[in-house]
Amino acid sequence: MSSLRVVGGSVDVTVVDGVVAPGVHEGPAYDASGLTVLPGLIDLQVNGAAGIDLTLEPTRLWEVAAALPTYGVTAFLPTIITSSPAARSAALETLAAGPPAGWAGAWPLGLHFEGPMIAPARKGAHPAAWLVPPSAELVAGWSREAGVAMVTIAPELRGALDVISTLASAGVVVAVGHTEASAEQVAAAVDRGARSLTHLGNAMPALAGRAPGPVGAGLADPRLVAGVIADGHHLHPITLAAWARALGPARLLAVTDCTAALGMPDGPSRLGDQAVVVREGTVRLEDGTLAGSAASLPACLRVLRSTTGWSLDDVVGCCTSVAADLVGDTSRGRLSAGARGDLTIVDDDLDVVATVVGGRLLHGSLEGER
Repeated sequence: MSSLRVVGGSVDVTVVDGVVAPGVHEGPAYDASGLTVLPGLIDLQVNGAAGIDLTLEPTRLWEVAAALPTYGVTAFLPTIITSSPAARSAALETLAAGPPAGWAGAWPLGLHFEGPMIAPARKGAHPAAWLVPPSAELVAGWSREAGVAMVTIAPELRGALDVISTLASAGVVVAVGHTEASAEQVAAAVDRGARSLTHLGNAMPALAGRAPGPVGAGLADPRLVAGVIADGHHLHPITLAAWARALGPARLLAVTDCTAALGMPDGPSRLGDQAVVVREGTVRLEDGTLAGSAASLPACLRVLRSTTGWSLDDVVGCCTSVAADLVGDTSRGRLSAGARGDLTIVDDDLDVVATVVGGRLLHGSLEGER
């Protein structure tokens, strides 16, 4: 029996054989005095990290996963943007093969296919050459069991509603995104099983008085969780504050949309088969289009906390319990007995001091084992 105890912080937590256990057990105890112990952070939109782009190099998925505990992430959705079928197949095969011997890192909860069934006019940084219309043939075999956890789709496209029904019945979380849909078309998608919106306010029409569109639908429909990139670049602070007030902590999903630029210096990088430029915290195509982010999840939480004035518990819930519940994995995102032994330990500024995944300390250190 393996165990790990974290004591002296905001809460005392004991992890036995990979799960949170009640009571006190034998084993090393790490002193977290003056620190806050959080459930492990979960990022449902990770395009890459540490110089690795998952669409361009899907077979390097486990390397990206190994890099993420540095940023407090203990579980995530590797995200493949609009690309060749070969990229999606390689990602599925790599996920199914499992990690290499001796590997340790954040656990991939399944793949997020962001595209290719998206609106050409709202493709953002997605390459137009790989866009395809929704079809039963395209999504044949896409299921949660096969490793597809989430699919982003534009519901106004011909055939999209039937595809949404198919995916939802296969256990896939369907997200509305990269879309020109009306509010009524979003509602129709939700009626068919869509449950989320991908990066609210980006790659979709703005909210207008007589045309609420996907933003209005997302804010108003209690059935939807809205993904938000709170990196300080994708949304104006007033916009973020207004939307947070409308959504509340229970329906706001904090994601990074991070790319290969995470952890890398400014300069050239990649998003799929496209060149991007990292400069002063932004990632953009050469024409200036935003192309994901270079932000860590704790950095986004700092922006969210300062913008909304929410409590730390509410802010952290946006990438722990909200994320876990959306993908149907309620063993994560909380510190209750029986939950996964995933912990992110931070200081008052939300800088990551240590990350524990399944009861193993994978990043950082804690003062004075005792």
